[in-house]
Parts: sequence; C-alpha cells; structure tokens
Amino acid sequence: MAFFSPLLLLLLLLISPVAASWPPSPGFWPSTRFRSMEFYKGFRNLWGPQHQSLSQNTLSIWLDRTTGSGFKSLRPFRSGYFGASIKLQPGYTAGVITSFYLSNNEAHPGFHDEVDIEFLGTTFDKPYTLQTNVYVRGSGDGRIIGREMKFHLWFDPTKDFHHYAILWRPNEIIFLVDDIPIRRYPRKSATTFPSRPMWLYGSIWDASSWATEDGKYRADYRYQPFVAKYTNFKAGGCSAYSPAWCRPVSASPFRSGGLTRQQRNAMKWVQSHHLVYNYCWDNKRDHSLTPECWH
Repeated sequence: MAFFSPLLLLLLLLISPVAASWPPSPGFWPSTRFRSMEFYKGFRNLWGPQHQSLSQNTLSIWLDRTTGSGFKSLRPFRSGYFGASIKLQPGYTAGVITSFYLSNNEAHPGFHDEVDIEFLGTTFDKPYTLQTNVYVRGSGDGRIIGREMKFHLWFDPTKDFHHYAILWRPNEIIFLVDDIPIRRYPRKSATTFPSRPMWLYGSIWDASSWATEDGKYRADYRYQPFVAKYTNFKAGGCSAYSPAWCRPVSASPFRSGGLTRQQRNAMKWVQSHHLVYNYCWDNKRDHSLTPECWH
C-alpha cells in the first residue's frame, strides 16, 4: 500500500484538475451584505402567470409551446445590488433563454437601457453559455448595440443553485457569480453608460432565432416544459424614490467602489479560463459604435 504524507496529499490536491478548475477566492462576498427578500414583497408577475409558481420562496417559471413567463420588481432603482440564486434546466434546452436583468424598456420603448445576465440554452453535449450584456439608450431602431461578453461556467448550473448578481453604480457595472466578479464595465462616457432608473426582471422565453449558436439549434418542445428556479432574491441600493443623499452600494470593501486586488485577480482568472466571447475583440463589429473598447 502506498503511503502519502499529509504535505504530499496537500500538494496533489493543489495541482489536481478539480482544484485548479475553481476560481481563486475573491476575499470579499458582497451578497452577504444584503438580506434575502420574500418574492412578493419585491416582485410581481409580469406575464405568463399560469407558468409561474412559488414554494417556500423558490420561484419556478417555465416555458412550453404555449408561453413562457416573467416577473418584475415593484420599484425602479437608480443604483444597487441585484442578485438571485438560480438553477437551470438540464438536458436539451437549445433556443431557451433564462434571464435576470435590469431594464427600463417599458418606460422608454424603443430607446431603453438594459443590463443583462442571460443563460443561453444548449444541446446535450455542450455547456450553457452565460451571456452578460449592456444596452444604452437604444433598441428597435435598427441600431441595436449590444456589448456582449460570454462565459462557460466552471460548474454545472443545472446541478444546484448558484448566486448571480449585477452591481450597478453611477460609475461602473460589475457582474458576479457566487460573489466572484466575472466582468466590470466602467463608465467611460455618458453615451456608453446607462444612467436612467431601471426595474429588475427575470424571465424564461423562446429565442430560437439566435440563442444557441446563432440559431443553428432551436427549441424542441418534445422536451418541454423548460423550467428555471429562482430563490434568495436580493435587491438593495437606491430606488428611484430614494433621497438624493442615498449612497450607492459597493461590490468591495471600498465605499468608493471598484474591486480589490484579490477580486481583480479572481476576475482575471475567470476571464482567462472561461471567457468565450468579448464584443471588443470581434473584428466583425463596427467599433466606432463601441468607443469604450478603445478609450
């Protein structure tokens, strides 16, 4: 029988593929600064009420060939931390979008702002894609300018709940997964950053025309219903009705915002190992429309 010293075992664990496949600790966990809320104290059904159910503060929404479902926060916000723990449908989910996002599209139709976390459904043999996106004052006018960054996660999002969050401040947007920053979008100009109040939404819907490999694979309703589960809802910060002195929350110990060196290192690890698309690197894009990529 082989004998391994405790030190050797530790070294083997440190260099093993399992240990090496997980991001380094961010050292700070912003989700712990915000209390979970009961769903109906913060949200209401927006559409597809017959495809939405709540049990012990876990919301299930589902898509079948008749409709999907969505929900919306009761209040609009002008900054804040917005998170939920989400568990996705396993198996064939091509064409299906599960989302958690900020938007003011109902207040500004055709000219809205939006900050997205979207899970792009997939086929049996491929992982989900987590897409982050930022839209600034525009949609439906023929000049939709997305700012997509896409990731393959370092875990299977269908096996358990994981916490996904958007931190929106007047000078930055930070996307987090299990408190690990995966993307920071700084405010570089007024024209490239959303500043008008937005509501928080979640939804599941059919986007077969583009969601999975640019529409190559479409929703197959032989596998319906497609179910997404949300719990541990968090929304804290300055609502549109808060007094002017309301101070924006931070994703780090710094009240002024930004990320610590440890958080930046964790984000760099994620982007080095799991980033699969960055709009700033896409040579097919007209980058005169996205000046923040170069300035």
